[in-house]
Amino acid sequence: MNFIYIWKEIRHHRHRTLVNILGIAVGIALFVSINAVSAAYQDAISLPFKNIGADIVVQRAEKRSANAAQAPAAMRGIRLPFSNQILASKDVEKLKTISGIDAVATSLLLWEFEQGGFKTIMGVDLAAPSLGPIKVKDWLAKGRFFDKAGEAVLEKHFAKFHQIKLGDIFKISGRSFDVVGLLEIKEGSQVASANIYLPLTDAQALLAGSTADINIAYLHMKDPAQIDAIKGQIAGTLPGATVTSSDSFLDLMGGMSQISGQFSLVVSLVALAGAFFLIIKTMIGNLVERSREIGILKAIGWTSSDIQKQLLGETLLQSLIGGLAGIAAGYLISYLLGYLSIPISTPWELNLTPAFAKEAAAAVKTIRLPVNFSAVLTAAALALSVFAGILASYFMGRRMAKMKPADILRRL
Repeated sequence: MNFIYIWKEIRHHRHRTLVNILGIAVGIALFVSINAVSAAYQDAISLPFKNIGADIVVQRAEKRSANAAQAPAAMRGIRLPFSNQILASKDVEKLKTISGIDAVATSLLLWEFEQGGFKTIMGVDLAAPSLGPIKVKDWLAKGRFFDKAGEAVLEKHFAKFHQIKLGDIFKISGRSFDVVGLLEIKEGSQVASANIYLPLTDAQALLAGSTADINIAYLHMKDPAQIDAIKGQIAGTLPGATVTSSDSFLDLMGGMSQISGQFSLVVSLVALAGAFFLIIKTMIGNLVERSREIGILKAIGWTSSDIQKQLLGETLLQSLIGGLAGIAAGYLISYLLGYLSIPISTPWELNLTPAFAKEAAAAVKTIRLPVNFSAVLTAAALALSVFAGILASYFMGRRMAKMKPADILRRL
């Protein structure tokens, strides 16, 4: 294989080379961008759970009587959310005994209704592992996280709306708390998004008759691949409990997320197959243009094997350049798409604000697609571009083998 000849041939026929490189670059760019965006959608779906370190959230919804004459529950003061009733301590102990559960953390979510609005209050267990709402301490914008009773951390937008600053005294249901920190909820973390965060014991003290009650359990698994089996075990162990995971967000997102998850590989391969066809057709068509050159080379002693090696070198070099250009273009397209916000609907049981509340916009959040560089996807794209070159050179070799120097030179 004469590498100097290969390079000169590519430089001499710039137009032909550019067409081949652009063809493979377009196919690889489509392959990379479609798969990168698909992976970003899957990451976006898991983001609410990933940000709190949980794989599964367990809750118990309020039981509604079928008797229409039943008086509605009072909607003033501190109360439990409809989807988050008390989980008994024995239920939490049962969760810890389930095989495959690595860690369990708990919290107490409360609503406080008062004239002119409502508050969401999250009781955080300071002794819990790095799991559940304890993760919000990493999102502090000002001050510090509470470390003792009587202290509170507020979401900064809530604090700004109510004109509350660090060091102020904030009252909840008649009890005073020192505001020691302000935090900004991380994007896609609506599962842990509350207005006020208190030590778990303080939150329990706000609930009448409560001693050590909790109403949300966050579970981390040893092997996330066993999530369906473990969800089934939890449903059997705690009948009537609500068991949710990132799959709940997938069901609500629908549309693009389901298409990207199920058909992204097929669509990208179809696009790549189209690029392969274009490259092979173009390169084989180039043989007609190069028939004089091939005839002269055969006439001076080059064998079909020698010529095929040269063609293989040319196509591989073009495919490699086109592949690298396509990978760069594909990731550029993906990152540009990543600046678009997509809606992430929160399942009813995980929505921390009342669905009927005027300010309850937390049911639907928008987040940017978390597009990331993937070494596996890059390697696959590069391998496919090289494969395209090998495939093209194979068909060119078969076509060239039928070309006889005497017939070619006779037409000159």
